[in-house]
Amino acid sequence: MRAAHAGAPACCRGDTVTLADRGDATVVRHGGVVAKAHAADTGDGLAVRLGVAARLSGVLLPPLGPDPVRLRGRPVTFWPYGSPVDPDDPDSAPWEAAATLLARLHRVSARGLPVMRGPAKAARAVGRLAGVPHPAVAPVLRAWGRLPAWARAEAPMPDTGTLCHGDLHLGQLVRHEGEWLLIDVDDLGGGVAAWDLARPAAWYACGLLSGEEWGRFLAAYRLAGGPAVPADGDPWDALDVPARALTVQTAARAVAKAVAEDRPLDEAEVCTVDACARISDLPPEPDRGNPT
Repeated sequence: MRAAHAGAPACCRGDTVTLADRGDATVVRHGGVVAKAHAADTGDGLAVRLGVAARLSGVLLPPLGPDPVRLRGRPVTFWPYGSPVDPDDPDSAPWEAAATLLARLHRVSARGLPVMRGPAKAARAVGRLAGVPHPAVAPVLRAWGRLPAWARAEAPMPDTGTLCHGDLHLGQLVRHEGEWLLIDVDDLGGGVAAWDLARPAAWYACGLLSGEEWGRFLAAYRLAGGPAVPADGDPWDALDVPARALTVQTAARAVAKAVAEDRPLDEAEVCTVDACARISDLPPEPDRGNPT
């Protein structure tokens, strides 16, 4: 953080705390300011995405500056600190807020913006399984092969006109100045809106999210006019392919992490691999346009 001060907003007092330190991002907090060092290969679209966050007040947390700062070969962005969702209090999870924010995001045109990077992120997760010696790899890769090319980032998405978050989960929400907002614009762009609903849909299908929580999320999205699914009736025609893709991505990450840590899969991880085994028994999905 000290090295970034040359390009940072006015310094505030407080200890520096590391919030995340992964291969693709390092996030630290210094008082009321959060600095995020993005992956070195982050493209030019980051500045465009920052501009979108600055414009969408009340939906996305606005950045503290209009442009990334280069630091040791990596782009760094600055944000106001917001309180995250409490992982130890699942009953307080803001499912309705997340769904409402998504619906508002999905009503924004993505004209002139980069494509949403959700499928590319899933492909990277699956790619990390190459050469990994684990019996769960086979069903995960078979399930991946059942997906249409667009969901594997091997063909253009059938829709790129809708603004999507690209990596929605509860860790992407913070409370700032009394309201919940979406964070992390790295994957933001035009794409299939159902992708943003796919992770909770996949958790529900795998038995990791209760029907009550999934129902709250889906009802709130529909009430807010979200376009990813029909306003009533069965939503799964729209959700099926993205939910399968997020199931495979989650399982791939779980297997790679378990192997790296030299441990067995935990109960939740086994659920995602079992879901991949079921997906792999289904016929391949045809490449067709977005049903919504």
